[in-house]
Amino acid sequence: MGRKIGRGISELLDNVEDVRIPNEDDNILNVNISKIFPNPNQPRKTFKEDALKELSDSIKEHGIIQPLIVRKDDNKYIIIAGERRYRAAVMASLKQVPVIVRDVDEKQTKEISLIENLQREDLNAIEEGEAMRELMISYHLTQEEIATRLGKARPSIANTLRLLNLTKDVQQLVRNGLISAGHARSLVAISNPVQQIEMGVRAVNEGWSVRELEKRVKYYLKPELAPKKLSKEKKDKLTLEMREFVDDLTKVFETKIRLIGNESKGRISIDYYSKDDLQRIYEVIQSVKQK
Repeated sequence: MGRKIGRGISELLDNVEDVRIPNEDDNILNVNISKIFPNPNQPRKTFKEDALKELSDSIKEHGIIQPLIVRKDDNKYIIIAGERRYRAAVMASLKQVPVIVRDVDEKQTKEISLIENLQREDLNAIEEGEAMRELMISYHLTQEEIATRLGKARPSIANTLRLLNLTKDVQQLVRNGLISAGHARSLVAISNPVQQIEMGVRAVNEGWSVRELEKRVKYYLKPELAPKKLSKEKKDKLTLEMREFVDDLTKVFETKIRLIGNESKGRISIDYYSKDDLQRIYEVIQSVKQK
């Protein structure tokens, strides 16, 4: 049985990363891979090994479909776009790779690389924020101008940039994919670095959803909103009272009653086992309403 069609198409698409950049009149050269070097200002710092391995396997079978975009620097070539394919090609032990040489200086290379990576939207949230900040500092772009270039809303740019205020440890959790950008945005509200790290680590270890973390952060910032913990005596009393309440409902409706929750919040379910049973329960409710 051959490989699945969907997986084959996916690998081919992974092999084409920057279709916006090449022009029809570009000349494609085959260059010795030893003369090609990553851009030191590449915003993407994290490359997942398993994804690189898949791309490397695709390159072994199909070759590099989309050439790397590079600039010439003396005797070597600096990558403008396509570092992921370059790394996969090295992993595949290729001797030569196809490239398109662009006549741009170092500053233009950096800007193209930053914009190209941000447009592909495969950076983690911290890398995105760093790339946006670099555009603002080096090219004097405003948040509004970055939003226009990337086709995003300005608040989205502002929210991403705010993640750079997180402690380095929490940023690393995002880089490693242990927490999402949504988790990270929740943690920005905590100014105490120790508490911020502790909350982030707990979110990872206990598998908190973004919503759960938002709730924990809210209670940390406003303890008065947190649910009050009951003493054992009060819990026992409450449990007894609720059990008696369920018993009373069971007698009234003559069916199984489930109660989930506590005196502040919860859910009551009434079981019925046939259309006639449902009609009987309905009549019980109507009789209560008439009293």
